[in-house]
This record gives sequence, structure tokens and C-alpha cells, in this order.
Amino acid sequence: MWVFGYGSLLWNPGFEPVEQVRADLPGYRRSFCMRSIHHRGTPEDPGLVLALDAAEAADACAGLALRVHEGEAEHVLQELRVRELISSAYVEKWVDLPMADGRISRAVTYVVDRDHAQYCLYALDQQAEIIAGAVGGRGPNPEYLFKTADMLHDLGIPDPQLDYLAKKVANLTKSA
Repeated sequence: MWVFGYGSLLWNPGFEPVEQVRADLPGYRRSFCMRSIHHRGTPEDPGLVLALDAAEAADACAGLALRVHEGEAEHVLQELRVRELISSAYVEKWVDLPMADGRISRAVTYVVDRDHAQYCLYALDQQAEIIAGAVGGRGPNPEYLFKTADMLHDLGIPDPQLDYLAKKVANLTKSA
């Protein structure tokens, strides 16, 4: 079993991958388009987390294909469902994932449900304001942003929007 990671699964997959390969999922983009009311915010003060959002067919979200140890597949899938489907804002989707080494593997990933109440679209500066002040059950929202941006840098995956947000949120949290 393969898992496509594009946000926190990059730095906290919740399992030890037996293999990881750079992968680009066509037709999607990484976006802070989901209000977080559990992990990085609360119902009263939602944070924002990344989601795969449908994009132009020519677009692709860069991330990692993470291979699960064969004997752990069912357990890992159940743990991912507990983590990712906590509020039904994500939809579990099995995709054909093109990997950088030329292989295409079937992988599970989690895509935002645009009809869900947690789906949102904010301008970058508004995203930064929300992220800077939110805290949820898994910790401060800025931590989530910074760890994801750092991991993307480590992997050599450019994401100008995350870079912008990281700088903006760092400035906002310094002045708070």
C-alpha cells in the first residue's frame, strides 16, 4: 500500500515508510483551504490545514509516495482514517500516483470535500492571520505550517505560497 503525503504526512506520517519516493499528483494543488476545528484549531477559533483541492488538469501537487510495510497496511489505513476523516471534511481517494522514478502506483490520499462546511478560500494574508493565532489538539497552527514548509525545502519541493505564509506568520507571531 502506498500513501500520498503532501502536508503533515510528509513530516509525521504516523508510520515508518519502507520506501519513499517523490511524486506529483496531477489535477490537484496543495492549499490551506480547510478550517481545522480539531487538530490545529477549535470550533470557536478554527485554524487552517492543508488539503488537496481540485485544480487544472495541467497542475500537479508535489509530495511523497510513502510505501507501507505489507503486514501493516490494514492497521495504517485504519489509523489514517481516524486521523484524516475526523470530521468528514476529507474524502478518502485512491489514485494512480506517478512517481519520480517512473513507476505509477495505486495510492490512498485525502482530498477536501468542497461541499463541507470546513472548506474555505481565503487570500494569503488572511490565511496568515488565521494560522498565526490558532491552536488545536495537536498544537499551534504555526508549527504545522513551519514544519511543512521546512520539509518541502528539505525535499527540494518549491512552494512559493507556503514560503510566503511562513514568512508572514513568523512576523505576526514575533510581534504578538
